[in-house]
Amino acid sequence: CAALYAFVAAYWAQLPAVETALIALCVAAVLALELVNSAIERAVDKPDTTHWWSAGAAKDMAAGAVLVMAVGTLIVALCVFWPRLGTLWANFTLRPTRPAWLVLTLVLFCKFIFRSSNSTEKGKQPNGKTDS
Repeated sequence: CAALYAFVAAYWAQLPAVETALIALCVAAVLALELVNSAIERAVDKPDTTHWWSAGAAKDMAAGAVLVMAVGTLIVALCVFWPRLGTLWANFTLRPTRPAWLVLTLVLFCKFIFRSSNSTEKGKQPNGKTDS
């Protein structure tokens, strides 16, 4: 979702190819770190209680890496887009339907991401596990 909005903003702000590539690289790095974070979380989620401290530390460090890259990407985006905010706003409001489409896509993405499960039993997760 954020990657799509970043590329649309790069198009509307009329960014040069190098700056668009920098934005793409930052977005790809965040997504790659998120995949590594998910892999680490899956790898250390074992019922073994003898290594619970090191498993928690590994999960925290992987999540921290994603956070650091996300903050770095935000800083890069601010540096690239800040001087072009006027052009970006002018192209965004060029047609009155663009803000409406933005709101609609945000609502749809939020509905998709935060959808509720269809489980009828309380505490039952869609993956078959139960809350404890």
